[in-house]
Order: sequence, then C-alpha cells, then structure tokens
Amino acid sequence: MTDDVFAVIAESTRRDILVALRAGDKAVGELVEELAASQPTISKHLKVLREAQAVSMRAQGQKRYYALNRGPLEGIARRLETFDVGTGPSTDASPAGPSGAAADQPAADQPAGGHAAAGPVAPAHLQEGVAAAAASLPPAAGTVEPAASAVPRGKSRCPSWCGKAPS
Repeated sequence: MTDDVFAVIAESTRRDILVALRAGDKAVGELVEELAASQPTISKHLKVLREAQAVSMRAQGQKRYYALNRGPLEGIARRLETFDVGTGPSTDASPAGPSGAAADQPAADQPAGGHAAAGPVAPAHLQEGVAAAAASLPPAAGTVEPAASAVPRGKSRCPSWCGKAPS
C-alpha cells in the first residue's frame, strides 16, 4: 500500500491538493480556485487520491467535500524514518552550538558545498535499479567519444540506417 501512495504523491498537483487539505475539508470548487487548475484536472487527481485512500469524500447536497486521510501518509513517514529523513530538524548539535550562528557555514568535515562526503548507503536493490537506468541512458553531452582506432577498419561508427559509408 505504501508503494502505491509513493506513486500517487509523485505528481505535483496531487501533492498540492494534499497540502491544501491540511487546513480542513474543501469542496472541489474551493480546490479549483485555490490551485488555479481546471475542475476536470482537480477531479481526476482527487479520484486517484481517493483510490489510494489518501483522501476521503463526503457528499453534501450537490457538493463533494474532500478531507485528508493521514493514515497512508503516516506509512510513508514511517518508511522515510528508516533513512533518517522526514522527521523534522536534525537532533545533531549545530557547529556553532545552540545559537546556530554558523548554520550557513559548512562543517569542518564537509566539503565547501556543505554536503557530507559520504552518506548512508542505498539498499542494494536501489543501487541495482539506478545502475540499470544509468546504463540505458545516452552519453551525457561533452563525453568523449571512443578513439577512431576503437572502431575496426571497414566498419562505420554510425548505425546501419544512417547511410554513411564505412571509413
């Protein structure tokens, strides 16, 4: 179920709807106005959120009111806690002590960008997925092509459909 909710909240409009519903129940029209989106768009996203049980709906006359269902989102928060994220400010002491005066300065053991040199290691299945995705990507702009000697004589570097004669 948590994986479904991750997929559901991957879309920014649905996240915006969830944030808007934090303040309380809202009718579809209120969400349309607040988010400056069309009624069909909001209704489509509300349907997806309802199917994932992230929101609940109640009818009152002709209006439909939606409310945030925190249960599925709490499941995500619990999952994120395993990565030490999503739990609010860090409990680690700041480099400047309680005043936090040097909060914008990188710690002595961090590079100039302010990011730790080594972070938590991703689970193996995520590393494998990232490696597989990276392998399927075309080379980045500015990468060096293999040397001409790497292409056997009589073979063209371009695919068969390009029409260039072999060099």
